Amino acid sequence: MTEQVLASWNQGPARRAVLDYVHGATTPSEAFVEPADRIATFDNDGTLWVEQPLPPQFDFVFRAWEQEVKADPSLAARQPYKALVERDQDFFEGLATQEPEVVGTLLEAFARSWAGTTPEEFDSRVREWTRTVRDARFGVPYVELVYRPMLELLDLLRANGFRVFVCSGGGRDFMRVFAEDTWVIPKENVIGSAAAYTYAGDRLVRSRELLGGLDLGAGKPEHIFAHTGRLPAFAGGNADVDIEMLRSAAFALLVRHDDDRREYAYTKGAETSLATAERLGWTVVSMKSDWATLF
Repeated sequence: MTEQVLASWNQGPARRAVLDYVHGATTPSEAFVEPADRIATFDNDGTLWVEQPLPPQFDFVFRAWEQEVKADPSLAARQPYKALVERDQDFFEGLATQEPEVVGTLLEAFARSWAGTTPEEFDSRVREWTRTVRDARFGVPYVELVYRPMLELLDLLRANGFRVFVCSGGGRDFMRVFAEDTWVIPKENVIGSAAAYTYAGDRLVRSRELLGGLDLGAGKPEHIFAHTGRLPAFAGGNADVDIEMLRSAAFALLVRHDDDRREYAYTKGAETSLATAERLGWTVVSMKSDWATLF
């Protein structure tokens, strides 16, 4: 039985820790977790799919902004359009490491760009992107760059009565478009930074305002509790912006990107989370050593 679950995981401490936790949480023991409290939350960028050289959502966004700047060249003097036009590497590094100020600037512009569109219109644009745009390095659509071992972990948790949520600093509505087909996670189980909506004239449309704060750092457990009424029993992340979510969980799993042959090797933006994992005894997953298959 155990050989059939987590099939893309190599035998080792990380796989054993996950299986031991799930067994303890679902059988009579001191570690038992009541079914209602079996909440599992996962970051997306760098945890469920690739996030280098930039999180995939920004490929989608930048393509739209390039067209906006062509239509209105005055935008080139404002951030984040200015960074896009000038190819500002410092700005993009802040995006790659999900620095809240940089991500906040982008998400505010993102909200403005699609203000006034209906959910159906926005979904259609994202769906077209998932079908037609390919990652430059791997040559496949981004939705094919989801980590197979993580999908197996989601399956294992669901099979043991856990309700699985994605909790990302990225756009909630962007992720909802492919959540059900890619992760087998219902739209309503996607938590993320989001635009507020208004309903008028028998139409629901996106507004220019962000709904609540960014879903980064402390915002993650805050958003999880607001959404579910509980904090997670199991949480998975890969970066410093996931620390608060991981600390709020009974079991914390941190993905280490250390495989430059099959993916990327980097620690920038994860230095503090790796040190915290060592100090608190979190389970650290080495992509290079613990995963037999990535995609």
